[in-house]
Amino acid sequence: MSVVDLASATVIDLAQPMRTGMPQSPNHPPFRMNLERRHGDRIRADGGSAANEIIVTGGHVGTHVDALAHVSQDGQVYGGLEAASLQSDQGFSTLGIDTFEPFVGRGLLLDVTRVHGVDVLPAGYEITVEDLESALAAGGATPRPGDVLLVGTGWSRRWSEREEFIGLRDGVPGPGRVAGEWLAALRPRAVGAETIAFEYIPAGKGHATLPVHRTMLVDNGINIIETMRLVELLDRGITEFGLILNPLPIMGATGSPVRPLALLP
Repeated sequence: MSVVDLASATVIDLAQPMRTGMPQSPNHPPFRMNLERRHGDRIRADGGSAANEIIVTGGHVGTHVDALAHVSQDGQVYGGLEAASLQSDQGFSTLGIDTFEPFVGRGLLLDVTRVHGVDVLPAGYEITVEDLESALAAGGATPRPGDVLLVGTGWSRRWSEREEFIGLRDGVPGPGRVAGEWLAALRPRAVGAETIAFEYIPAGKGHATLPVHRTMLVDNGINIIETMRLVELLDRGITEFGLILNPLPIMGATGSPVRPLALLP
């Protein structure tokens, strides 16, 4: 898009609102926000006052990007590096979220709900390669290396149902191991979805194992975006769009909140 095109573009926010008590993985510290200073606590000589808050959050809460340092396998992170030699109480000396270069490019939505004719995939549904191939064909766009590929499950419609969204009892829909390998073979810059773990979580299993995280982060160096709000794209049948993705440059962190923006002509 040109500068003129950008000025007239429709912008769709793909981030969930952040609030205390929102759904999140039990593996991570929760988000908390408190209004620490209220109007009237301190009043200037001219009668002015200011309010401000204190925010405490993990890096993997709300809509966020996983850094490559987030997951290791047999002690190694992406590139065969020994995790123990890279980490300290200050985070990671490399592969942290600060090394993620801001992305401005093409996003493709693989709408698996459309393939099955539903608004929301069932809890604990394992997305297959056939599902993704059908979604890609229905969307009509050919993926290119460096695109960001998003998987539509409709799960962001359940954001207000905290326990169901987390899925500890009934599971969460997402790509299984083989489908994850298929996505990785397309060489995307990043992959993303509406759930807190991106991948398929069986009923009653929680986050016991996350093989697709290994495929993306450790084996292929592909970042993962989780807890996205894709409902507007799904409702409008949009499968191809401009995308801006820019997590906070927190030095050495394994993840960061992000506010992805879809741009439509």
